[in-house]
Amino acid sequence: MAKPIDEKLIALREHHALNPRPEAVTAEIFTAGDSFFDPRDLVQVKYEMLRQVHQEGRSVTQAAVAFGFSRPAFYQAQKALQKKGLPGLLPERPGPRRAHKLTPEVMDFLEQTLAADASLGATKLTRLVKERFGLLVHPRTIERGLARRQKKTKP
Repeated sequence: MAKPIDEKLIALREHHALNPRPEAVTAEIFTAGDSFFDPRDLVQVKYEMLRQVHQEGRSVTQAAVAFGFSRPAFYQAQKALQKKGLPGLLPERPGPRRAHKLTPEVMDFLEQTLAADASLGATKLTRLVKERFGLLVHPRTIERGLARRQKKTKP
């Protein structure tokens, strides 16, 4: 018999809100069997941890342990909630936020190289960047970086 699809689990994964350690949540509200409180839901777990400290007077240490977090993680969650509200409890998107390998120096090199030989493709430029700077950069990253820079220089 086929296992039923857990849509909530899929959604939590999709939004990076799946608690990586639901078994560490020992707070009674999550272990009492009420299906509303789901230890897999990272946002719900963090919010309830913060609520118990601020509304019920529970100590930070007790709450952090009961909800499977460290004290520093509690304070990070508290700060995120204060700054951004409930969406602040969602984890940040993993990975780099920008083209961190394409420094201005690398971009200048790419533009100068293309000015000298406009026929060079992104694959060849990738090899030249590796030789010159020791960086592994995907050809598509180079294409995007050059397009962004070209866009900025146009009035």
